[in-house]
This record gives sequence, structure tokens and C-alpha cells, in this order.
Amino acid sequence: MKHTLIALAAMTFAAAASAQSSNVTLFGVADASIAHISTSGKSVTGLANGGNSSSRLGFRGVEDLGGGLKAGFWLEGSIGVDDGTASGFKFDRRSTISLLGNFGELRLGRDKTPAYQNLENFHAFGDTGMGAINGHNLISGSAVGTSEGSNPKRNSNMVSYLLPKLGGVYGQISHSFGEQAADHSLASSTGLRLGYANGPLDVAAAYGVARGGVANSGVDYKTMNLGASYNFGVVTPMVLVASDRGNNKRVDLYSVGVKVPLGAGELRAAYTWYKDKKSDNADSERLALGYGYKLSKRTELYAAVARMSNDDKAARKLGSSLAPTPNLGKSMTGYEIGMRHNF
Repeated sequence: MKHTLIALAAMTFAAAASAQSSNVTLFGVADASIAHISTSGKSVTGLANGGNSSSRLGFRGVEDLGGGLKAGFWLEGSIGVDDGTASGFKFDRRSTISLLGNFGELRLGRDKTPAYQNLENFHAFGDTGMGAINGHNLISGSAVGTSEGSNPKRNSNMVSYLLPKLGGVYGQISHSFGEQAADHSLASSTGLRLGYANGPLDVAAAYGVARGGVANSGVDYKTMNLGASYNFGVVTPMVLVASDRGNNKRVDLYSVGVKVPLGAGELRAAYTWYKDKKSDNADSERLALGYGYKLSKRTELYAAVARMSNDDKAARKLGSSLAPTPNLGKSMTGYEIGMRHNF
């Protein structure tokens, strides 16, 4: 009996110690907006999902392994607040396991590409909602042989190394394995990002290659971008230059934006120019203006209005989940009013 009590006590102590050395967090974003979009003499009005931030549900955790080492995991999936979509729920946004230490972080699994992160960070509206930058897959969202287009947001089968804190320097290098039966190089990608953030200044450059095409006849789609922002306190201007190239196509992007603290919220504005370097009369311009009012640290009411002006051979659309693809040469105007809650 005595030995049994001692064993039970030891097991209880071990369980408590294990619980103290690790933690798991449930987190997410619920975001929906009432949106109206008009193009080609037609209009659509409805409830859109993710006007300010993409709605999501996730779990993440870190375990202290001792000796300066930690193990971590991150599982995050998309949800639809507008219609409750969660059937067949999967961790499509991120599913990674990591080893962290003074050396930095080794991360395995599905994650954002290094180049895509600059598109989000150096634009006043990020890549969600009516004012979204729409800066990935500038050449094609369905490029043959690639994982998810000519410059995907995320890739599966990825191995990444992230630098530790180095006096403001940050960076990441990643490789995603294609795992295609016919040709393992197809749908693979490699990316690199290097930046510097210190006080109000943040600047970063990124480069990536996505392998497409067909077996024994591959096509490399290359992307590169450079972004910067500076917080002056009363205003934060930001600038971004990007280019996607491959398969005898090239599209460049130029964007300037600003964030201004105003009252209990923030005013946002951005201008973006999409320049097709291989086709005449196929450019687009988008202007967006919005405001977010903070009810608390986690809850925000927001409104935005945007217009996409297309040349005769262009058909780019706004970022709202309700936005249809316009006819060639037709412009698109939209506005939204919504609410976002982080938990």
C-alpha cells in the first residue's frame, strides 16, 4: 500500500510538472461585414466573410524542453462566419511543428511563404477585405504544375528556418517539397525573406521561386518584393514594390499606403498600381479608404470603400469574398461595414 501511494504521488507530481512546462491556447478571429459591390451595371449586396481579418480557428502550444530548447505546434483553419462553414474542417491556414532555441526556429509543415508575408505587412489593409492588396499570384492563380499559383500565399510540405533575434534583423528561408509522383520538382518552391525592424522602422525584402509546368518541361515562376514602413507616431506611411515573372509573363505591383491614429481608431488609405509588362492596355489601379474603431483591444468596428479601375484587357477584382470577377475593361466599386473580434 505504501509503495502504491508513493507511485501515485510520483505520477501526480510528474503530471503537474508536465502541465507547468507546456501550454496550449485556443485562439481565433470572427469577422463578418455587410458589403455592396457594383460592376458592369450590376451589383451584389450581402454578408461577406473576413472584411478586416480572415476568420479562423486554431490551437497552438509550446513545451519547455529545458536547456534553452522548446517544442511548439500551431494548427489553424479557415471558418466562414457568414454561413457557418466548417464542415470538413481542416487546418488549411497553418499546420506546423517547431523546435525553438537560441539558434532560432526550425519549422515543419504548411505555412505562409516568406514572400507573401511582405505583401501583408507593408499594406494598410493587408490582404483581406475590400481594400486587400491582392498581391500574390499576379501572373496566375492556377498556374499549371504549381502548388497554388504562380506566387502562392501558403505551401504544404514546407521546411523553414527562422533567424533568432539579432538586434532587429529577422529572416526566414523555406523550401516546400512538391511530392508529385511524375516529377518531384513540380509544385515545389523555395523562398527567402530578410528584414530589419528597430523602433519605428521596418523594412524587408523577399524572393521566391515556384516550380510549375509539366514533367520534364518545368517552368519557374519567380517573385520578388521590397517593403518598408515608418511609424512617426501621428502617421505611419508604407511602401511596397513587387514583381512576379515566369512563362513569358511579368506583372509588377507598386503600392503606397498610410495608417493614421484617429480618435479611438485608425484611418487607413492605400493606392496600388498593377502593371502588366508583357501586355499593352492590361493594367489596373485600386484606391481604398477605411477606418477601424476599437471598442476594445480585441473588438473593432470597421468600414472601407474601394475602387478597382481596369484597362481594356484587365479584369482584376476587389478583395471582398463577395466580389465577382468583372468583365474585361470594367471597373469595380465596393464598400463594407463590419465587425471583427479576436479571441
